[in-house]
Amino acid sequence: MTDREQRIQDMVADIRTHDAVDDAFLAKSFTDRLLILDINGVEGVPDEIAVRLRECDFYSAEAVYGESDSHTSTVGAVGDGTRHHFVDTQTRGSHQSYVLE
Repeated sequence: MTDREQRIQDMVADIRTHDAVDDAFLAKSFTDRLLILDINGVEGVPDEIAVRLRECDFYSAEAVYGESDSHTSTVGAVGDGTRHHFVDTQTRGSHQSYVLE
């Protein structure tokens, strides 16, 4: 594991302990690493978490994919909370998806 990967793992573990976070986990789209955040309530991503994400080069999916200039990402409802997607811009496009021939 590289230093950056360890830093990301540590960040995710730390974010999980925040009172506003129901869940935080890494996922992969076709070519990008994503951080998925489930935030309790509808207040949005707390500022301190948004800052921490930007420090590790994670930006809202809307901003990365050109849908909005927003620093937060609201994908939809999850129970009584909201789900947010952030893209690892440092490795964007470098993850391989599985292709069946």
